[in-house]
Amino acid sequence: MASSLLWIYSFFSSFRLLLLLYFALILLSRPISAAENQFKLDGKVLELDDSNFDAAISNLIIFSWIFMLPCGHCKRLAPELDKAAPILAGLKQPIVVAKVDADKYRKLGSKHDIDGYPTLKIFMHGVATEYYGPRKADLLVRFLTKFVAPDVSILNSDSAIRDFIEAAGTNFPIFIGFGLNESVISDLGVKYKKKAWFSVAKDFSDDIMSLYDFDKVPALVAIHPAYNEESIFYGPYEEKFLEDYIKQSLLL
Repeated sequence: MASSLLWIYSFFSSFRLLLLLYFALILLSRPISAAENQFKLDGKVLELDDSNFDAAISNLIIFSWIFMLPCGHCKRLAPELDKAAPILAGLKQPIVVAKVDADKYRKLGSKHDIDGYPTLKIFMHGVATEYYGPRKADLLVRFLTKFVAPDVSILNSDSAIRDFIEAAGTNFPIFIGFGLNESVISDLGVKYKKKAWFSVAKDFSDDIMSLYDFDKVPALVAIHPAYNEESIFYGPYEEKFLEDYIKQSLLL
């Protein structure tokens, strides 16, 4: 009996050791990106200068703010970005909040046409987009999440549709293609990504049809949460007609 218990204890001790070794190997074998090697990505605001700015915007998705220390607006913005930074860093597609002292690195400010403070830009794959959205931490996070979301989200249930609309917030119009193939709106989803949310619903109930007031598919529903307005497009789905509808919806 004692020998059997000893054997069982030995077996589980060996098994636990093998598990520890297995997970250690996974961690050690995880590829370390050049960005991780060069920059300390710890969820805090990253300080950049003229020696590493170009490398950062090429390898990371950067939300940068260019400031000058005497600027009152800059001082008020700083704590909001400190709050937003760890949340944005924790996204599935992380966004790194970075700052540059334009008084200290004037050539960098001149290179990127900085003529006011603070200037806010988001860099994706080195391409800059001016940021004119909200500056409070919670709204800023929701606004920036749009930039790294899929061009067209796929929704497979009523709950997924509700979650998508809730997560989208009220800053952008929302387009949902019910019974519509994503390929029909994929190009327009890319083209108007910075102006609206795009999705296609693959599976949904009659309750959803009643909620959004459409009675046949395919149907493209445009929702304007900020104005509590909706409209429905039943086609034709050739790109010209579809784009005309999207552009008209964006004018509201």
